[in-house]
Amino acid sequence: MGIFKQEHISGLKALLDTASRVVVLGHTHPDGDALGSTAALCLFLNKELGKEACCLFNETPPENLRFLLAREVPYLFHDREPEKTVEAIQKADLIVLLDCNAFLRTEALQQPLQEASAPKVLIDHHLNPDTASFNLVFSTPDISSASELLYWILKELGPISLPVGEALLAGMTTDTNNFANSVYPSTFRMASELIEAGVDRDALLEKIYWSYRENRVRLMGYMQSEQLHILPGGAAYMLLTRDIQLRYDLREGESEGLVNVPLAIEKVRLSVLVKEDGGRFRVSVRSKKGTSAQNLAQRYFHGGGHENAAGGKILPEDPAPGEGLQAYVERILSGYLK
Repeated sequence: MGIFKQEHISGLKALLDTASRVVVLGHTHPDGDALGSTAALCLFLNKELGKEACCLFNETPPENLRFLLAREVPYLFHDREPEKTVEAIQKADLIVLLDCNAFLRTEALQQPLQEASAPKVLIDHHLNPDTASFNLVFSTPDISSASELLYWILKELGPISLPVGEALLAGMTTDTNNFANSVYPSTFRMASELIEAGVDRDALLEKIYWSYRENRVRLMGYMQSEQLHILPGGAAYMLLTRDIQLRYDLREGESEGLVNVPLAIEKVRLSVLVKEDGGRFRVSVRSKKGTSAQNLAQRYFHGGGHENAAGGKILPEDPAPGEGLQAYVERILSGYLK
């Protein structure tokens, strides 16, 4: 594939040959790519290589994505079983981090991961990987998802079973917004090969996109009609406050995809969703080609990501004294697209 060197594959094989207990992790607030890639790797390690592999996350994933939790894989969530989760890290003889560029993005698991003596492997597609913290790094931003990167790695290690392929295709599909973002020729080759191998893409699409609660659909309508603001220059934004979330009984994960909707408007070049979350504000940024979401997130929202899909946060000290959240967002966006 040309996305990694063969010595990286040799190095991974050597680490796997000497490992018996493998811990596989993804980032906090896991999305479909984090869940799909970790499930696929654990399934592969357990079934194909006979390893004792388990998946760890900082918190329980949102309800609408739990179908991606593989039944045959043991899971530990720090928000439910903190002691067992840390113990699993301490007992592991190999640690693999997927779909994030540093242990920082595992939040409460960061310290035990950094202190662990086991060799560490990073498999990721984001910018600026923390290479110093890992023994082996597979990293390229020129690929659709961690799931796709893992697909090409696993093809070098052995046959990919149907359950592994299903998890990988689901992860890639969610991270590309069903082939709308960050798609490369290799992405279509991956999908074609997996469908040819028997993965039911229609069944995956039904689980990913056609199984929401009525509340979520009504929220999407309200946000577009009442909370969508379009600024001169082509920036759009929506504020999803705690009050709105309570009004629609919104659950974690149910606002997924909302930030993409304003990009359907011809004059909109940049879309921002600000979501209140436990006393802080999470920011999602999407953009059309030629406008950098990544640069905006990095410069103004303490984040980063990909050129057209990024994220970050707004801290209490960010708005000027006396400046409200909405005024702050408008100031930033108006200045950015001048």
